[in-house]
Amino acid sequence: MNSIEIIKELNFKATRSSGAGGQHVNKVSSKIELSFNLENSNSLSENEKILLSTKLSSKLTKENILILFCEETRSQHRNKEIIIKRFLKLIKTHLIQPKKRRPTKPSRATLKKRIETKKKVSVKKALRKKPNTE
Repeated sequence: MNSIEIIKELNFKATRSSGAGGQHVNKVSSKIELSFNLENSNSLSENEKILLSTKLSSKLTKENILILFCEETRSQHRNKEIIIKRFLKLIKTHLIQPKKRRPTKPSRATLKKRIETKKKVSVKKALRKKPNTE
């Protein structure tokens, strides 16, 4: 994954941020909306696209477009930097494939020890019983 190439494919849109802020909020478009078209991306391989589409399925639109928002600061440029970092972190974490689990068997020593402890417990409990007088 080449992050520089992916950043070139991002689309940004600035809108007015919600919330308190007085006159400044009404004048300035500081909220940034990032959109990334997963299907038409040239910087991702087909395997990466499939992996991302399955892992990010809840965050994608019907057209396989990832949309993220940022309105943390009053600066449009700072919000753009924040959203790019968040996007790259999201992509990198979801591209990591988990290792396949290899089933393991317990060793002979542990099996033997388990059976011996079970025998000891059963003997201990058998000794607690009242003796048969018959």
